[in-house]
Amino acid sequence: MEVRHQYSVLADLFRYPKEDYIENVNACVTFLENRYPKAFNEIQPFFEFVNSHSLYEIEEVFGKTFHIQAICYLDMGYVLFAEDYKRGDFLVQMKNEQRKANNDCGEELADNLPNVLSLMAILEDKEFLEEFAVRVVKPALQKMLSEFDEARIALKDKVRKKKQKVILLEDMENKNIYQYALQAIYNVVDADYAEVNNNDALIVPTIGVDALNCNTGCGTTSQEPVKTN
Repeated sequence: MEVRHQYSVLADLFRYPKEDYIENVNACVTFLENRYPKAFNEIQPFFEFVNSHSLYEIEEVFGKTFHIQAICYLDMGYVLFAEDYKRGDFLVQMKNEQRKANNDCGEELADNLPNVLSLMAILEDKEFLEEFAVRVVKPALQKMLSEFDEARIALKDKVRKKKQKVILLEDMENKNIYQYALQAIYNVVDADYAEVNNNDALIVPTIGVDALNCNTGCGTTSQEPVKTN
């Protein structure tokens, strides 16, 4: 079985930070330097942040980025479909794919970004993997990256302040730092599947992974692609 090590090391960037997190980040960055120079250059601010802060500080930023007043979410079904019923269909199909690949998702959902990346590392069906990468993973990563836009963050904060009367984390230092790790992942996927034709459209499945063949129709997003260097 072919193991695509790049996705295993990238997955570690978005697992909840534990004792070996800084070591894993450094191993990932070293791997990128040798294989993906564009992604290596993109991830430098994140690399510097991780190596200049304590594990506690990294945990705090991780939690505030993806959980507390989240800038974006790591579950791809939610990223692509929000509360639409298609999110549930997508998750069911992702569970099936994870089970077939015997990929342990731990306590997170099957469509959580680290679990998706670790699945990409071991999928044996090359044709399916290519379709999955360009029609699901790349559009999801683009949407995640777009959430780090300062104007979007400001709008979210305004809505939270008005509707929820919460204490906002507006001045949180390094609140955008994970965008550099996301951009690095996008660059790797883009490089690996640059030859796969996606008709220059951001296509997402209408009923989850089973719709990748478009027998039931595919939907295209109207969102403008984010800058991907």
